[in-house]
Amino acid sequence: MAQADLIANPSTRKLRIFAFDPSVSGQFNTSGIGEITISIPWERDLEAGPIGEYIEVVDADPASGAFYRPVDLNDKRILAQNGLAPSETNPQFHQQMVYAVAMATIGHFEQALGRVALWSSHREGGTEGAFVRRLRIYPHALRDRNAFYSPVKKALLFGYFPVSIKNASNTPGTLVFTCASHDIIAHETTHALLDGVHPRFNEPFNHDVLAFHEAFADIVALFQHFAYPGVLRDQIARTRGNLAGENLLGQLAQQFGAASGRGNALRDALGAKDPATGIWAPHKADVHLLDQTHEPHDRGAILVAAVFGAFMKVYKARTADLYRIATEGTGVLREGDIHPDLANRLADEAARCAFYVLQMCIRAIDYCPPIGITFGDYLRAIVTADNDVNPEDIYGYRLAFVESFRQWGISPKGMRSMSVESLMWPTGDEAMDESGVSMDSAEMNALVAEERDAGDYQGLADTRKRGKRFRLRPWDLDSNRYKTWEGVDENSAALWAWLVKGPGRKLAPAVGIVLDDRIRDRQTIFRSPTTPGALAVEVHSVRTALRRTARGSTVSDLVVEITQRRRGYFDAAKQAAMDRATAPPRDDGDFRYRAGCTLLIDPQTMSVRRVIKTAGDIADNGELERVRRFLTGHLEPGNAFERARAVMKAREPFALLHRDGEA
Repeated sequence: MAQADLIANPSTRKLRIFAFDPSVSGQFNTSGIGEITISIPWERDLEAGPIGEYIEVVDADPASGAFYRPVDLNDKRILAQNGLAPSETNPQFHQQMVYAVAMATIGHFEQALGRVALWSSHREGGTEGAFVRRLRIYPHALRDRNAFYSPVKKALLFGYFPVSIKNASNTPGTLVFTCASHDIIAHETTHALLDGVHPRFNEPFNHDVLAFHEAFADIVALFQHFAYPGVLRDQIARTRGNLAGENLLGQLAQQFGAASGRGNALRDALGAKDPATGIWAPHKADVHLLDQTHEPHDRGAILVAAVFGAFMKVYKARTADLYRIATEGTGVLREGDIHPDLANRLADEAARCAFYVLQMCIRAIDYCPPIGITFGDYLRAIVTADNDVNPEDIYGYRLAFVESFRQWGISPKGMRSMSVESLMWPTGDEAMDESGVSMDSAEMNALVAEERDAGDYQGLADTRKRGKRFRLRPWDLDSNRYKTWEGVDENSAALWAWLVKGPGRKLAPAVGIVLDDRIRDRQTIFRSPTTPGALAVEVHSVRTALRRTARGSTVSDLVVEITQRRRGYFDAAKQAAMDRATAPPRDDGDFRYRAGCTLLIDPQTMSVRRVIKTAGDIADNGELERVRRFLTGHLEPGNAFERARAVMKAREPFALLHRDGEA
């Protein structure tokens, strides 16, 4: 055996980054935590760029007419130093920075969801197109105060801009590079990852949709701060363990915010400075604030505050014993610095709490409706997903989320109770009982039978497509990403056949899918292109999700997203006329109304474990009217709907959202 064969490949690659951004490193009292070294998965075939399995960094600078030399992270000199030294102006370090933070963010998603991450496919003409192996990242794409994810280019575009104000934090003429901000990179990468799971979450059907995209990206960026032990211990010591006070962990993009004239961070999940006094004060939960807030970033900040509030409740509960010991039961710490051992223990508890909260938040995206998400839907998703993977919940995370969301005025519509058990999405049996549908075990198992009778229906576990046999392909952390992407289409086709032409058809009323074409006054519903007269049904995602059984073992469920389309018209009279026409309209309407469901299915028995429906089905005129009123501005005061209509038409919705310096 050759000596080289005895040397194992590394499992991780260590790279130096800015923990926050260059402004934190440039301040005397925080310079010690401004630069950190993180570990990301080792990619053996990583090319200069860097270009790996998930990421391709392309460093073209159109404004300067330059193309910067790509960094080779496998260079022995760079490997020996754990990457290039953090630099505010070195393009090669910028390339390293975006790659490292993006890969760390991808790692959090894959760990929470238990499967490899996929980027959304290129879509042309409304159909799924080419596989996207790598997300492209352009560190110097714009000379502008902006950074955004492009769903068209499948790329992250970072801007840079000169500082124009002069104060203690800013020097006019100096440049701010958004690609040097940990928080902005994590935020934009999260947009791309969420788009890979829910490509229709950028279609605004209510005030929460765009706000959710922004809030979710902020949540991931914020809670990644807690993954850096040195930073966490420092902030714990400075705040004497009071993470509800002003600290860097709850702030996003300090340099960007200061250079944009805000005087402080771009966003702060914990509080804000009073413009008149300059004194920082914590946010106070307000049950009415959500009703008065429509701008996506401001509205999203309420969801972020609710999640952070849940984290603080659990953190305080888990550290109460440490404070009792340290204060000898008085609850009041002595003056001065807290003991290093206490700071370390508090930091350990904060890291555990933050990690679990982040995992809860990411895992919940598999339990959301496929379109038109609301903050209330997301609460139900968090509670249900966590129950399925951790039935015991000995630390009360789910109750903390429910209480914090309620304090911020977030609740699902139509709920008669805000108890944890009431908020869980219904099981398949509950949904069928409610709709009067029944299916026996033979019908549920038909999809996984080894042999099939002749006919139109073909099953999932063993079916034929273009003369080839294929089986359900596993989708986990060891899967080949391209083969996984191929398998999604095959599995979707089989599940479509089971639902539309097979025994699953009986399930349609229970899951909010309309298959009966006898509804003659809904001609605006899209019809099937292959079956004359039949209503179109799209199974556009079949993926896996982890859950824990009653005996403690971990199993995978199928997550199936099913949607239908309908033409919507801003003029209600025209809508009614088109619906009553003798044939479906030939145009696309003024907007696209969608409805459907997300199903969680046991792949062994094909029993439906969870049913997550949109507010109405595709034939629901009341829900169609609500969307119309939202888009035309009749439902809510102010001009928030103008942005919603603009985003629906925009090729680059996130560029539009971030155009006002809200990276």
